[in-house]
Amino acid sequence: MSKVIKIKKGLDIHLKGQAEKLLVNLGVSANYAVKPTDFEGLTPKILVKSGFEVKVGTPLFYDKYRPEILFTSPVSGTVLEVNRGERRRVMEIIIKADEKIEYKSFKKANPNDLQKEEIKENVLKSGLWPTVRQRPYAVIANPADTPKAIYISGFDSAPLAPDYEFILKEQLADFQTGVDALKKLVDGPVNLSTHNVLNNNLFKSVNGVEFYEFEGPHPASSIGVQINKIQALNKGDIVWYLNPADVAKIGKLFNEGIYDSSKIIALTGSEIKMPQYFKVISGADILSIVRDNVQKGEVRFISGNVLTGEKVNKTNFLGYYDYQVTVIPEGNKPEFLGWGTPGFGKFSMTRTFFSWLTPKKQMSLDTNLHGGLRPFVVTGEFEKVFPMDIYPMQLLKAIIIEDIDLMEQLGIYEVAEEDFALCEVINTSKIEVQKLVRKGINTMIKEFS
Repeated sequence: MSKVIKIKKGLDIHLKGQAEKLLVNLGVSANYAVKPTDFEGLTPKILVKSGFEVKVGTPLFYDKYRPEILFTSPVSGTVLEVNRGERRRVMEIIIKADEKIEYKSFKKANPNDLQKEEIKENVLKSGLWPTVRQRPYAVIANPADTPKAIYISGFDSAPLAPDYEFILKEQLADFQTGVDALKKLVDGPVNLSTHNVLNNNLFKSVNGVEFYEFEGPHPASSIGVQINKIQALNKGDIVWYLNPADVAKIGKLFNEGIYDSSKIIALTGSEIKMPQYFKVISGADILSIVRDNVQKGEVRFISGNVLTGEKVNKTNFLGYYDYQVTVIPEGNKPEFLGWGTPGFGKFSMTRTFFSWLTPKKQMSLDTNLHGGLRPFVVTGEFEKVFPMDIYPMQLLKAIIIEDIDLMEQLGIYEVAEEDFALCEVINTSKIEVQKLVRKGINTMIKEFS
């Protein structure tokens, strides 16, 4: 029987453009990309160059400081180019796909019949290890560690988020195999969280996990919140976490002996004519996904959700960890009188505008900040949407002054950028809170590496 955890603090933002549960298979598009910039703390060492032929699962680069962690090609084809940015930083490796996809073969076996090191080796060689991340720091997990627990959130409570039960309804056997593999890598439990509204019963048949049911608004799906409510991290503790769709990928690796790079994503947002689900290959270009399905006018393309996703052009590529593409209006038009107008179509957590009268109304919101940079003062607003047992404002100020000891005392090991996404939305100071949290995390990594 699942344990029930109620989240009272938070905020659900209801937007237009929820994906209908219709699935379209886009097949193979022209080009794909793997972006080292998707992986925090990574220093890539490139293994390929222009003209190099690859299969699905061929290594493209590895982590300089942990060379056993490989990053492999999601398609078979030919490497077109290795794009670099400032100081020759590798931005992306672009691959021209073959019409017929060819796969490298990996070990096919029942995880229950394998030893811990055999499972690790198979996942590492396939290139699926980057799907396993850790707290603290929200970076790729170290294969040499043994975590205290593994967390899987079976739902996403962010605006317009995909339904993972719909995504995984035909992959439950692979998901179970993935859980069996993960159980061999941890001394503690594999925790699987569901939501009393967002989930039905798909995951109830999964064996070998500890079930937790969450009630309440976003950020109930945040791994940081779930860890904090189930068993808070202490200094020195390490836990791992995965997206449920990536657990199924690991399961398919052992069931079929291949790296299945396909993923089902939700195309969402008020500027999409027909929001729905698409089956694509990881690293697909955004243009092949949105095509002629976008309303006229200036829009913003986001790989991910509106709270934590990355702003991209339609010629860019889908992020490695993203199962959603969102398109909303670009907020680049001046407003007459600004906040002085009635604001019937504007969103506000407070009673500045009238959205509080219809809290469940779906709205079409743009990217306008509605104000400029202001002093970062204590207002008490963050605590209303931050359900963790941490003082968010005080932690952010400790990060600003780079006080290592104070950051430790205030819970830096428990948090990541996504945990502060709602704080950034309601922040009257207009400070980029998520970037500030990442700065603090990187300070801690540098200090103790």
